[in-house]
Amino acid sequence: MTFFFYRLFLLTAFTLSNVSAQTSQNPAHLDVDLRDAPRHIFHAQLTLPVKPGPLTLMYPKWIPGEHSPTGPIIDLTGLKFIVGGKELTWRRDDVDMFAFHLDIPAGVDQLHAFYDYLSPAESTNTFREPPSSTEKLAILNWYMVTLYPLGMTSDDLTYVAALRLPPNWKYGTALPAARESTDMIEFAPASLTTLLDSPVISGFYLRHIDLSPGQAPPHAVHVVADGPGPLEATPAEVQHLRQLVAETGVLFGARHYRRYDFLLTLSDRIPADGVEHHESSDDRTEEAYFLEPEFFASSELLSHEFTHSWNGKYRRPAGLATPDYHTPMRGELLWVYEGLTQYYGVMLAARSGMMPPEMFHEYLAATAAYLDDRPGRTWRDLQDTAVAAQTLYSSPQEGSSWRRSVDYYDEGLLIWLEADTIIRKQSNGKTSLDDFCRSFFGGQNTGPKVVSYTFDDIVARMNEIADFDWRGFFTDHLKSHGPGAPLVGIENSGWRLAFTDVPNQYQHVDEVGGQVLNLQFSLGFLVHASGGEDSDKLLDVIAGSPAANAGLAPAMRLVAVNGRKWSAENLRDAVKRAKNSKETIDLLVQNGDFFATYHVDYHGGERYPHLEPISGKADLLSEIAKMKAPAVPIPTNY
Repeated sequence: MTFFFYRLFLLTAFTLSNVSAQTSQNPAHLDVDLRDAPRHIFHAQLTLPVKPGPLTLMYPKWIPGEHSPTGPIIDLTGLKFIVGGKELTWRRDDVDMFAFHLDIPAGVDQLHAFYDYLSPAESTNTFREPPSSTEKLAILNWYMVTLYPLGMTSDDLTYVAALRLPPNWKYGTALPAARESTDMIEFAPASLTTLLDSPVISGFYLRHIDLSPGQAPPHAVHVVADGPGPLEATPAEVQHLRQLVAETGVLFGARHYRRYDFLLTLSDRIPADGVEHHESSDDRTEEAYFLEPEFFASSELLSHEFTHSWNGKYRRPAGLATPDYHTPMRGELLWVYEGLTQYYGVMLAARSGMMPPEMFHEYLAATAAYLDDRPGRTWRDLQDTAVAAQTLYSSPQEGSSWRRSVDYYDEGLLIWLEADTIIRKQSNGKTSLDDFCRSFFGGQNTGPKVVSYTFDDIVARMNEIADFDWRGFFTDHLKSHGPGAPLVGIENSGWRLAFTDVPNQYQHVDEVGGQVLNLQFSLGFLVHASGGEDSDKLLDVIAGSPAANAGLAPAMRLVAVNGRKWSAENLRDAVKRAKNSKETIDLLVQNGDFFATYHVDYHGGERYPHLEPISGKADLLSEIAKMKAPAVPIPTNY
């Protein structure tokens, strides 16, 4: 028995006398008040049925979809417990910071807990819960304001939640409401599993768009923003989202939810993010998502998180199918959970028309190129990035090419593309990876439930789809340290990675959104634009690149190029001029309190990745990415 499980055993034994107090007939009541959300304060009151004796309450630590122990307990404040009108003393566990010990006195059957959640007002570089509110909107993830008794599974705990909103705010969620008043919503009783899997977005500017009119189950996107302008999706954009719903129906053949709600937050004050849920997704992106066509066209955020309803929520790796929120998760199959989802997130974006063919090609080229230039693969295999996910999510961008990051997303995409091309070749185009998805994630229509799987389950089902050494195929890719990314799938589909001096369209949109200049394929670094906390910082320097060979390193700050204050324009110009010159590119850099000039010996000109067709090979990539469902008409009224 490991120390962790020994400790968990002691905690469980300490509280078992009390857990039977809560049943579906005697649920917990959680009331949340968001009227101070513009001040970044969420108020909460929990009423919990209890019995006399010791009780341990837990704050959620391992949040599903985040793959690491990120429960934002540091922002849980003002905690008080009241029984019989008197404040009760509590003690935090001295090993598990997420556990609170109490002793319930005789004659008491209810415990009242009062506390606040302080949502960060600004983004930080530390790995903590991002901002969840602005003056005009708020995103409520129930785990931020929930305590639960140790000793029962989340499926066996019942909660009745209520939510109070600021005046004239509206809301969106997949959680069924039992009754509503002007500023209060009381939700139907739900298991703790369902409650924590059902976030709520709310705001003064909020719009509901039906994505499956007249169909069952219903689908909708709820869009909240800091002003009315960003809510204005065009008819074509709504058509693409409706087509996405249709494409998932064809791909998976079944749906495992009562309804599905995209909860889309458009704000430049809220960091971009996406977290999957069984019946909804918490999607956050730039305010210009609908306003600037290139942002919508370059995004696979919604299609990725939607795919997770099947791959990740319904079918879930055994190591991630934990019974509560304090049991550690194991990420060894994240290359399936996230990698296969990344593959179909992009393919569904292409099939639905959200991502046009030219942007789709540019996305794949940019992804393949940065992975192919990943020196960290020489010491760290892909499997280790999945096993170590809980540490890598909190790692900084500086040094990521040598450290490696959560590469199982994008490298998983390349691996599953290769698998898809193998199946199509083996069957002469009669079957594909789509058939695996229908078989493995489809079945019958059901409500939300979890069916776990193992590596052996994946291999066995793939063998049923195509006779091939899938165990060896996946093992080789997961354990490989060889140079270069797995580009065989791209080549099998009729394309190859190439570089020209023409900027990559997807990379350009990514640069604009992240305020970054990406010269990793020429000089060998990425640099943040001037302004803000990361102003002028070299975000990464690729080991073995001209910049690294000159002595540059991540976290240094760029000051000047060839004697002139640096800008994206004059740095690009310096790269162009150096192509026809023997002169070095001289970069004045600040390293802490010191300044020095580094002479970068590079004369290859600008280099940006693209896909080019392989002469004589069929274009299988376009076949994979083409629309599979009947075309949904562009709406005239929505």
